[in-house]
Amino acid sequence: MNHPSSASTEPVRHLDEWEELLIDAEVDDQPDQPTPPVLVRPWLLLLGLVLVALNLRPALSSVAPLLGVVSDSLGLSAAQAGLLTTLPVLCLGLFAPLAPILARRFGTERVVLGILLTLGVGIVVRSCFGEVGLFAGSILAGASIGVIGVLLPGIIKRDFAGHAGTMTGVYTMALCLGAALAAGATVPLSHYLGDSWAMGLGFWALPALLAAIFWLPQAGKRQGAHNVAYRVQGLLRDRLAWQVTLYMGLQSSLSYIVFGWLPSILIGRGLTPTQAGLVMSGSVIVQLATALTAPWLATRGKDQRLAIVLVMGMTLAGLFGCLYAPMEQLWIWAIVLGLGQGGAFSLALTLIVLRSRDAHVAANLSGMAQGVGYTLASLGPLAVGVVHEMTGGWDALGWIFAVIGLCAIVAGLGAGRALYVNVQSEKIQSP
Repeated sequence: MNHPSSASTEPVRHLDEWEELLIDAEVDDQPDQPTPPVLVRPWLLLLGLVLVALNLRPALSSVAPLLGVVSDSLGLSAAQAGLLTTLPVLCLGLFAPLAPILARRFGTERVVLGILLTLGVGIVVRSCFGEVGLFAGSILAGASIGVIGVLLPGIIKRDFAGHAGTMTGVYTMALCLGAALAAGATVPLSHYLGDSWAMGLGFWALPALLAAIFWLPQAGKRQGAHNVAYRVQGLLRDRLAWQVTLYMGLQSSLSYIVFGWLPSILIGRGLTPTQAGLVMSGSVIVQLATALTAPWLATRGKDQRLAIVLVMGMTLAGLFGCLYAPMEQLWIWAIVLGLGQGGAFSLALTLIVLRSRDAHVAANLSGMAQGVGYTLASLGPLAVGVVHEMTGGWDALGWIFAVIGLCAIVAGLGAGRALYVNVQSEKIQSP
């Protein structure tokens, strides 16, 4: 049975209007699919989601404040350090397509539980087995985050359909909070735990274990609902889908440059590792404000193009300020950077929802945007490492920021239009 999801020029004015459309489409087009059961303890699921989301960035942002120490300890070159910051982001993209396959086979909740445990294992391996463990653990951690990151938005859409916008904001805020905590606390933790960078990085396996414990009650739910799946065709031929994907990847590239290199840039400008980590943590923590408000404000108008230009403009201004402005102005530009990046990322997630007619298309567009997008995003941190090694300094990075940022704005102007991706959905039976 086919379920067409044709392109439309119908404007998407409000997120709640889209949610009503989604619910109507599910009822009209899928009468034979059972309605998901009402959540008995939604607070327990919400707590579990927040704790899981908190663990999707510490493995990435905890390395940057200690990158110089780790490089000196293991004798890494600038190019190897760049590879270390690139590998986890590359794995986010490469392993994202694995998420729906695992979810159909084992159930979404069980997969999240199992991958949380592999995330903890990856963090431990990264901390305990020298240079080989550092890279192998980074790959395992990045792959784990890539799988979970694709699955959680689908859980939000399914179980909090009436509050999808708010819950997307809460999810994004939890991501930002986890990144900020790891960026600010890793260096002090390493000092407290015997001046050991390995202990400082390894500490972040504990929150992953805690999240797995709180997620355990969800792991036995709704397994039967995964017997029916939908194949969505046409995304790779759709121009709008590629614009959403490129915007996701390009704005993410700037985010992972910040996660991977901002402390090193600031140390090069004269800050201590602790000070640099605190500046990065402060920049990430202010993302909480725009992570929640930017999607809501962007859905008040006829489309999201103006909002995208504003948040990307703030992101570029903050990056150039951190790179070139006088040091006494550093905190101002770090805050501007955080406000811009918080809005840019939350808008990227919101576009996936707004550009899709139904949940099946949104799930597949999410997989494409994160799979291809994060693979593209990994080139940013790598380019920073290569340019830094070639030039021996940081001044040339402004060209990288400008090219990525301007390309993100161009892609965002296309993705922000009030259209739907043009695809076909076909019901299939999963094995």
